[in-house]
Amino acid sequence: MKQRIITAIIAAAVFLPIILYGKSPFIILMYLIASISLYEALKMRGFKIYSIPGLISLGILWVFLIPDIYIGVISNVGYSKIELAFFAVLIFLTFTVITKNRFTFDDVAYALLSVLYVGIGYFYFMEIRFLENGANLIFYALFIIWATDSGAYFIGKAIGKKKLWPHISPNKTIEGFFGGVVCAIIVGVIMTFFSDLDMSIPKLIVVTAILSIFGQMGDLVESALKRHYKVKDSGHLLPGHGGMLDRFDSLLFVLPLLYFLL
Repeated sequence: MKQRIITAIIAAAVFLPIILYGKSPFIILMYLIASISLYEALKMRGFKIYSIPGLISLGILWVFLIPDIYIGVISNVGYSKIELAFFAVLIFLTFTVITKNRFTFDDVAYALLSVLYVGIGYFYFMEIRFLENGANLIFYALFIIWATDSGAYFIGKAIGKKKLWPHISPNKTIEGFFGGVVCAIIVGVIMTFFSDLDMSIPKLIVVTAILSIFGQMGDLVESALKRHYKVKDSGHLLPGHGGMLDRFDSLLFVLPLLYFLL
């Protein structure tokens, strides 16, 4: 627990000021975290990031992550993101032939889905930050996730009896699940007194409940992925926390939904 707390404090000291500042340092940070997350996802299936499939996946991710405010970078080349992604898919499929199916169609599907799984979340991380009240919304999302996790843990530990999904995450309970949603709503309402979220209270309650539910679903999805590939943590970069996917699994679901709902 001590190591976990120290890691969290150091990460917050580095991460939060960059969120507040935004601009290029924030984009660089998102690219770095997303690349590490993709590396962790590919590693679960035994792919190396410096292999041909790994580099193709990384290239697709970097193109996918280009924020809309810099979309002119691609426009100047004369192609859209979809067209570049289509070209990468053709290379992937060609690679299955070159390797005589040592790299299979299933492997292509896993690599592409990993890019989408990682890329969508971090792309909308940037898109939300570049909104007029983006910093407030990012901190709102972070506090909602923290409140959900803490509420689910402590309420589940105190009164939890019915298992939520024992085959995927044996420690989670139904009582903790709903307790996390209630705690998230309470924190969300409290935040309206300290920051401008540009939402009415009824809308805030509905949005917060949806984000809390899907934040927990994001955690379960990553747990299911790790259980399927028989790994304990997605990585070891953050002592006491595991890897980047272990820390950002909820955000990968919450941030796109927050963007769409607003």
